[in-house]
Amino acid sequence: MSPFISGPTLLSSYRLNPLLFSKRQRCMKLPHWHFNRTKQRFFAVAAAENNKDTLPKTFDFTSEERIYNWWESQGYFKPNFERGSDPFVISMPPPNVTGSLHMGHAMFVTLEDIMVRYHRMKGRPTLWLPGTDHAGIATQLVVEKMLAAEGIKRVELSRDEFTKRVWEWKEKYGGTITSQIKRLGASCDWTRERFTLDEQLSRAVVEAFIRLHEKGLIYQGELTFLSGSYMVNWSPNLQTAVSDLEVEYSEEPGTLYYIKYRVAGRSDFLTIATTRPETLFGDVALAVNPQDERYSQFIGMMAIVPMTYGRHVPIISDKYVDKEFGTGVLKISPGHDHNDYLLARKLGLPILNVMNKDGTLNEVAGLFRGLDRFEARKKLWSDLEETGLAVKKEPHTLRVPRSQRGGEVIEPLVSKQWFVTMEPLAEKALHAVEKGELTIMPERFEKIYNHWLSNIKDWCISRQLWWGHRIPVWYIVGKEEEYIVARNADEALEKAHQKYGKNVEIYQDPDVLDTWFSSALWPFSTLGWPDVSADDFKKFYPTTMLETGHDILFFWVARMVMMGIEFTGSVPFSHVYLHGLIRDSQHSYLGCPDKSFAEFQGRKMSKTLGNVIDPIDTIKEFGADALRFTISLGTAGQDLSLSIERLTANKAFTNKLWNAGKFILQNLPSQNDISRWEMLLAYKFDEEECLCKAPLPECWVVSKLHMLIDTVTASYDKYFFGDVGRETYDFFWSDFADWYIEASKARLYRSEYDSDAIIAQAVLLYIFENILKLLHPFMPFVTEELWQTRAIRNARAEYSVEPAKRISASIVANEEVIQYISKEKEVLALLSRLDLLNVHFTESPPGDANQSVHLVASEGLEAYLPLADMVDISAEVQRLSKRLSKMQSEYDGLVARLSSSKFVEKAPEDVVRGVQEKAAEAEEKINLTKNRLAFLRSTVMVTK
Repeated sequence: MSPFISGPTLLSSYRLNPLLFSKRQRCMKLPHWHFNRTKQRFFAVAAAENNKDTLPKTFDFTSEERIYNWWESQGYFKPNFERGSDPFVISMPPPNVTGSLHMGHAMFVTLEDIMVRYHRMKGRPTLWLPGTDHAGIATQLVVEKMLAAEGIKRVELSRDEFTKRVWEWKEKYGGTITSQIKRLGASCDWTRERFTLDEQLSRAVVEAFIRLHEKGLIYQGELTFLSGSYMVNWSPNLQTAVSDLEVEYSEEPGTLYYIKYRVAGRSDFLTIATTRPETLFGDVALAVNPQDERYSQFIGMMAIVPMTYGRHVPIISDKYVDKEFGTGVLKISPGHDHNDYLLARKLGLPILNVMNKDGTLNEVAGLFRGLDRFEARKKLWSDLEETGLAVKKEPHTLRVPRSQRGGEVIEPLVSKQWFVTMEPLAEKALHAVEKGELTIMPERFEKIYNHWLSNIKDWCISRQLWWGHRIPVWYIVGKEEEYIVARNADEALEKAHQKYGKNVEIYQDPDVLDTWFSSALWPFSTLGWPDVSADDFKKFYPTTMLETGHDILFFWVARMVMMGIEFTGSVPFSHVYLHGLIRDSQHSYLGCPDKSFAEFQGRKMSKTLGNVIDPIDTIKEFGADALRFTISLGTAGQDLSLSIERLTANKAFTNKLWNAGKFILQNLPSQNDISRWEMLLAYKFDEEECLCKAPLPECWVVSKLHMLIDTVTASYDKYFFGDVGRETYDFFWSDFADWYIEASKARLYRSEYDSDAIIAQAVLLYIFENILKLLHPFMPFVTEELWQTRAIRNARAEYSVEPAKRISASIVANEEVIQYISKEKEVLALLSRLDLLNVHFTESPPGDANQSVHLVASEGLEAYLPLADMVDISAEVQRLSKRLSKMQSEYDGLVARLSSSKFVEKAPEDVVRGVQEKAAEAEEKINLTKNRLAFLRSTVMVTK
């Protein structure tokens, strides 16, 4: 048996029957199906004599961790180039190092694992590269809380002392999310696991900053009137700017305050309505709509800002003003409102900031200086009431921006920050989609992608934190308006000496880069960039697929595309697959009066609603396979409602699969019945002639299987995973389990040598093995447990060892693997029919290794089976010689057909291809048989 199609695991394309695609014409006008022909498995032969007690009543999903540890220890998750050169590569969206598993993680892990297992089984070298994000704000917040519990404030520590404590926390707790992802069955190459603050990735971040700065695409915005200024989301508690993604808006009850502004030189007043009266100290104008006749007479005059000792501001007109909101008069505070800021920039108005970075008012607020913003609001309103300038206040629903991390109200502030000029980068990213270099799934998200990139703003990349990638900028002491960009402090000092003399002093910018900056480099920094000669970069970049939630299409996906094109000259991945959110099963009806026809969706999961379903708890109750299968049935880009009922149903599906396996095992021939097994294995249902001769029930169900394989192969290749799951589920449950298994019982309970009983056994085995292969990417644990055979059992079959015969074996592995597998010595002996007293575990080959069959079960695990225990060598040489002669004749006939120009030119293309495939398969078998004969003959010579 070919080593490419034998082995102990469904996971490994090299050691197991892969999903290799070929097209073969089917009986009954079936479409082409895409599994290559494989030998029937002897997994059932491992059953005990009566096959009664081989499997427990239900699948024990507590064994999932054991199975996973075995996969990982054997290196099955590493890319293998022995079967192909076109790798399938996907970078895991790095979860926050502070995180614990939630259903969003479970979604991306499941979908990405389906992709990589499918392509691995197809025989492609497959790399799923995992890692975690340093999560600047989230991690700093967690550690600050930990320090607070010890009575320590961050500012009481030096920067180095604080970052040391963060690293200590990361080493102790940072692996939680990784171990939880493994619990879901993620077949990542953990030997390549990355962290965004790793030395290599940090080097990439600095290099990216420097290259962008050298091209003039990074600049520093000044806190001055319009000179490169920019408004950011400011977190007063965290003392840093935060990205748009880290701001969550909530509908909250609030107040609308009405305040009178006196028109200068007149007795008239203009009344404004505002939700934030404390920002009036930053007013630079009052604005009305030019079409509003109520106020047209005041346009061009001045107004006096209350409580500012007579500060005057102009009354202007702009169509931006909504006549219907409040009184129709708008106060313009560009330092504290995004819309006002844009209007001020358009009209050339000054920008006043009235707030300190801790959320207190500054000196611009006069007597209110030092008051907290909310405290100042109360006091100001009280003072306005006393002076008669307070008109009224009324309830008003507010859309409040809150920090995703701390929950505090975010303050819009104009601040000195570092920015990336995005427009030239965005233009290239737009062209990538237009030219078909990048495919976004579902397609409707291309419009959103294009709209965002077409209206992109410059990106604020600086954060006022201590945890993260320090901005590689050094200032000149005494000349702070000048700075030096360098890769490290030594290089910065050398540049400073060259420009300013030897006595110059420098200090580094205290800010760090936005976490999203390093994440934007993830697909190529993890593979060795900026070292483009790195092996992984050359082998695996550009990557194949980027899978993530649709909610971060702009903040992460688009930025990766821009940075990938900018720094590597190519799109970092050719496909983007966007999944939806997971919601609960409590439906809310969306604007449809007839609820029976309403469009509905569940609620978003949140701790506030108390509807969060914990993945780890779910796995403990239902198993990882049931959870994976449940959340895989959604449609790309659409939200999925998750319920206990669905999980329960798919747990039942897992057990239905398990029980089908039990039934088949219990109804296969006994190990001693060699003639029966020969008859059973003679059926080749993937060959037209064999299938057409089968009885109608068998022909029908196998034909349905072939059509299923054809359909789900197409769905797999289109990334329609929900369709794959549903179609396979329906076939297994309805056509196979409920119909054919029941129908087969009438045949199975006849005489054991009845031909109908034998073909029923063959069909059960054939279909079940293919169902396991189809479902393995979705449900890896139960399918692996049902599939498991050891290489020793395949060797017994290849050398025609009598099933009843017990043979000895030397198991060779390192100490760790031996310690693991030796615990299963009795099970190994039972499954492989070994002599229990002569199973030896050792770290080096035995003395009679050159007279033994040498098996590589997997990397780091080998077995030596003494040939003398297994077979009559002379008889086996004679048998194989006859077999080789027959195979050679068949091969020569195929080659002769292919050498005929008439056949090649006139025969249909699929017929010629079929002959070519048969010839290649025959040649492989001939070479394997020759190698086996040579080995047997050399063994005879050694023995003599």
